[in-house]
Amino acid sequence: MDIQLSIQQLTKRYHTGEGVTGISLDVRKGELITLLGPSGCGKTTVLRSIGGFLDPDSGEILIEGKSVLKAPPEKRPTSMVFQGYNLWPHMTVFDNLAFGLKIRKTKKDEIQKAIKEVLQLVRLPGAESKYPSELSGGQQQRVAVARSLLLKPAVLLLDEPFSALDAKLRHEMREEIREIQAQTGLTMVFVTHDQEEALSISDRIVVMNQGNIEQIASPQEIYDEPNTLFVAQFIGKMNFLKGVIRDNQVTVGELSFPNPKNLAGNVNLAIRPEDVIINGQEEQGLTGVIKQVMVLGHYAEVSIHLPGYGFIRAFQPRDFVKDLYSGQHIQASFKKALAYPEN
Repeated sequence: MDIQLSIQQLTKRYHTGEGVTGISLDVRKGELITLLGPSGCGKTTVLRSIGGFLDPDSGEILIEGKSVLKAPPEKRPTSMVFQGYNLWPHMTVFDNLAFGLKIRKTKKDEIQKAIKEVLQLVRLPGAESKYPSELSGGQQQRVAVARSLLLKPAVLLLDEPFSALDAKLRHEMREEIREIQAQTGLTMVFVTHDQEEALSISDRIVVMNQGNIEQIASPQEIYDEPNTLFVAQFIGKMNFLKGVIRDNQVTVGELSFPNPKNLAGNVNLAIRPEDVIINGQEEQGLTGVIKQVMVLGHYAEVSIHLPGYGFIRAFQPRDFVKDLYSGQHIQASFKKALAYPEN
């Protein structure tokens, strides 16, 4: 598949010490890739470097095989959707959308046709004559997305575009961005610190930490097979226990698991809450005491104290927890466990 965007050994450091070092990433044509990580990890630095709003210290950025490093933002085949909507309040939706096209000397009838089509795409048909103040936050963000789409960028950049919206609207906008991407075949680079957002919309996720890339993989792979302890801690909920390698097996108490990484000595075990099995006292496992059972809609979260190991949580079907109670002694075992070397 064609490489639409290629970032090669990108480095940008600030006087604070933050920034990115040696970032390399290829984005395929029509792919939606998400840069994910905590605040200060460098994801926005990468995005703004692609868009031309930051000058890297070193490295190369190619779009459709051509270097864009020396081009200002307005000359790059990119368009950015920011956290704020950045709409002109004194201009109608039509005029906000037409502005960029007029600068490009687009014909009047073509502008009208393009705006009508793009408003259909973002589910705002007939909103041309409204002013931003007459629109909700979600509608304003749709207009901001529409404005970027009209410029027909080779790469659409989205910098935490839904962070100002409430949870329900965020969910709706995620679905719409995915639909727009599917309909247009646009290449998109999306920045977020929200892992649920990243898991739900991405073709691939780039997990960043302290200016470096920890892992690049599909959402499924990132969730099921985190490469590093950081990714395991950052993506989804995870239980951590101390284990040890014995006879080339990862062991914790009487439980043992494969050791595909050929680790040795003491290890950190990572277990997803949905992979925790709660057994009766006669079964093999780690002896534990139930501390709390919380029903959370279609599933329940069970907090368990494992003497000598600490607390873990288990996600269980709602019907299964009817007979569980606080103070109950159980045995905990695991469907699978991932092991990482001790730091």
